[in-house]
Amino acid sequence: MGRRRDVRFVSSGVKLPCASASAPSPPPSRAPAPAPALLTAALPFAHIGRAIDSAARRLGACLPRVPVARADQAPPGPPPPARRHGKDAGGGDEERVLISEVAVRGKDGEPLERPELEAAAAGALRACRPNAALTVREVQEDVHRVVESGLFRSCMPVAVDTRDGIRLVFEVEPNQDFHGLVCEGANMLPSKFLEDAFRDRHGKIINIRHLDRVIKSVNGWYQERGLTGLVSYAEILSGGILRLQVSEAEVNNINIRFLDRKTGEPTVGKTQPETILRQLTTKKGQAYNRAQLKRDVETILTMGIMEDVTIIPQPVGDSNKVDLVMNLVERPSGGFSAGGGISSGITNGPLSGLIGSFAYSHRNVFGRNKKLNLSLERGQIDSIFRLNFTDPWIDGDNKRTSRTVMVQNSRTPGTLVHGGDHPDHGPITIGRVTAGLEYSRPFRPKWSGTLGLIFQHAGARDDKGNPIIRDFYNSQLTASGNAYDDTLLGKFESIYTDSGDHSSTMFVFNVEQGLPVLPEWLSFNRVTARLRQGYEIGPARLLLSASGGHVEGNFPPHEAFAIGGTNSVRGYEEGAVGSGRSYAVGSGEVSCRMFGPLEGVVFGDYGSDLGSGPKVPGDPAGARGKPGSGYGYGVGVRVDSPLGPLRLEYAFNDKQARRFHFGVGYRN
Repeated sequence: MGRRRDVRFVSSGVKLPCASASAPSPPPSRAPAPAPALLTAALPFAHIGRAIDSAARRLGACLPRVPVARADQAPPGPPPPARRHGKDAGGGDEERVLISEVAVRGKDGEPLERPELEAAAAGALRACRPNAALTVREVQEDVHRVVESGLFRSCMPVAVDTRDGIRLVFEVEPNQDFHGLVCEGANMLPSKFLEDAFRDRHGKIINIRHLDRVIKSVNGWYQERGLTGLVSYAEILSGGILRLQVSEAEVNNINIRFLDRKTGEPTVGKTQPETILRQLTTKKGQAYNRAQLKRDVETILTMGIMEDVTIIPQPVGDSNKVDLVMNLVERPSGGFSAGGGISSGITNGPLSGLIGSFAYSHRNVFGRNKKLNLSLERGQIDSIFRLNFTDPWIDGDNKRTSRTVMVQNSRTPGTLVHGGDHPDHGPITIGRVTAGLEYSRPFRPKWSGTLGLIFQHAGARDDKGNPIIRDFYNSQLTASGNAYDDTLLGKFESIYTDSGDHSSTMFVFNVEQGLPVLPEWLSFNRVTARLRQGYEIGPARLLLSASGGHVEGNFPPHEAFAIGGTNSVRGYEEGAVGSGRSYAVGSGEVSCRMFGPLEGVVFGDYGSDLGSGPKVPGDPAGARGKPGSGYGYGVGVRVDSPLGPLRLEYAFNDKQARRFHFGVGYRN
């Protein structure tokens, strides 16, 4: 018996070739563009499929074509051999061959050394069964299945004539046993990742399916972390060594380009390039990380000096490096503005609490993102002049420390503590001249801290602007007994916030210590804390907040904690619940979106001076009959605006008094 030459399939080994490196450049976008085309690669089974398809085409070329004529055109002649069975069941023109026996053997025709491999190859066969009439296509499909099992590098079907009929033998060549791994180019990938993937594979036959899963997991590791990297090449070396080539994109250069905000054409920028570059966490020589670049874009936008930021990655030749081109559109650096607001210290009069303001600001002094703000506010009684100069990041500092120099001259109502109508006296105002220096920096991802030194010269004045030391209840207005108190405050503040959303968690802790550098300067310690926590409950939002504080030492009464009002206990006038050395205020509110920017709110507040009202110098709360504790509840609406939420609320207090409250922005 001899081999049957008219039914023969020869397939070559499967090798995973290197990926192509050509693709068009990605389009610009605000977020970082997709990964460069130099890191695009197919998975192993795509290459396996192409190799098998190529071998299948060779199979078709070497098989004899036996035409099948229609019945009305068939010439007379002898019938076909008995082992051939006409067309296939699908109605095609392929001839069927009756197979009497199917076997799996090694490449040399001998039985495989490992019975489990023979069973795996036999289990992959679907159409090829003993006593079956097969077409060439069905044999091809079974060859596909054997190779796609992942255990064999080649498969060759050979037909052999026997006295019992045609015997179809699948001669397979198994892959090598796994004895080691060489991974090149994976600078970011932890070695333990691949060690775990191949930990139980040593000495076992290399399975292409397992290799495919490993490659997918490696590519997924890069994708989950926003890194641009993947397995671009894989092959089996002699000795059972598996070689993986990983391509990681590396940042080559970062180039800054300023664009005109009207025409979009390149222009000369006012900002110093190093001011932008030091904000970036992405540096030259690092892996190209899309998520990291997105955070860098957001960081630059929060500087407040850029209108738009776009980063475009560009491949560098045939290497795995990319150049980053950063297109920046600058905002106008500064100018004058005018506006208005409401003072919480004035509650009576036809224009109660209205304040007009005028300001000049420059947000990019010297092209280094330094901020200069000069403002003047004026109301019925209020007047505040402020001068602030802020350097958001001190030169030469690697901790992102900011510095603020502040000078302020203010005149504010004293009604929060010393309010109350009297027929012979007008309202009291508190005049302050303040100068200070503060340093702030983040010291953990969600924590920031501030240290400062502030000098304050403060005292009370009557309605004519003259200094006074006692009010119309004969309560003292200064701690020293002089017309003015001088205080040098050391300040520490720590802030925690888990996101910028108002519903998120926020915690603020503040300590101020009066430093008696001179004997007449005040010495006291003040501690305050605020906590806010939001919860999403279906379409509604629950917001809980609490605040409290205590002051110990010699302090002026106008520095007492005032309780009651729009940002404290609603339903009461500003400061009408009490004023004490200590205080605690809690609030809860449920809000729900109604339509458009309109939101409905139900709320409840409670506040207390914790019995500390009489301990304030002069006991201003006791002289005015303040209860020391109280609660309020009510409903309101809010409208989103560029200034923040506009709040209109209607509240009842525990005395059954009713009151409207109007505020701008979120509660403190």
